[in-house]
Amino acid sequence: MSGDSSEDWRGTRSATERVVNEVAQGLRTLESGTAWFELLSQEERKAVLREVAGYAMQAHITAADGSAGVARSGVKPTANASVMICMDPPRYGFADLPAEEHVKAFRVLVSVFSVADTRRRQTSCQGGCGHSWHNLPAPGERP
Repeated sequence: MSGDSSEDWRGTRSATERVVNEVAQGLRTLESGTAWFELLSQEERKAVLREVAGYAMQAHITAADGSAGVARSGVKPTANASVMICMDPPRYGFADLPAEEHVKAFRVLVSVFSVADTRRRQTSCQGGCGHSWHNLPAPGERP
């Protein structure tokens, strides 16, 4: 990854994991996450899209998560990434989309992951959990 994005806040989390989870928890705006993504090379973008799609799968996104995430993303519901994520089951070939659609795909994936992960933090992980990515420090509290 390029520049500041490769700095790891604990030495164990990838830049992608850090950025995506900060967006999901409201510690970073979607616009800031998108700006980070836009600085990456085309190959790095593809790798990030694959990684974030994996996060979405692990969060067990639902059709409702897909719809809510697309609405939050600012991407048209008819865009390829929006249609793919709202399918039942969702399709995950986002890195295979044309390069000009990668930013839209990133916004959709991060937004849908944010919705699903918030739901899981409020249900499965309510009262605390051992998932380090659910316990990110607030800005300025990083070691």
